[in-house]
Amino acid sequence: MTTTYQRKLRLAAFIHHVWDEGKVDASDDYVAEAYTIRHDPGDPWDGKTLDRAGFKDRVQKSRAAFPDQKFDIQELFADGQNIVMTWLWSGTHMGDLPGFPATDRLISMSGATVYTFDNNERLTGHWQITDRLGVFQQLHRNS
Repeated sequence: MTTTYQRKLRLAAFIHHVWDEGKVDASDDYVAEAYTIRHDPGDPWDGKTLDRAGFKDRVQKSRAAFPDQKFDIQELFADGQNIVMTWLWSGTHMGDLPGFPATDRLISMSGATVYTFDNNERLTGHWQITDRLGVFQQLHRNS
């Protein structure tokens, strides 16, 4: 049986390897066959269920404009099979976004994500709230 502490370590490793370092193939070790984005306003994948290939595509496309992005995990809270992660994120805007050509400026935001795990300790999805408006304001100011 996995402890809460082990699940938190697993989530932190997933964030570091897949999202920070961009090692999309590491997703195979962390993500279930189906990953559902239950609530993530402003995310093009909001409300969708992705297979692993779709999840990898999401990571690659999400990182394209900010290839040096990093998550600074603030806190991890557990409730059953769920881990809540509060975080600060930053990345250099090196690639174009719709309506925002690359600026080479540092952009930052904060958020909270509830990650769900299955019985095999694989991630099955998330529910997230984040400051996307703040990102767009920074992009607009910096363009």
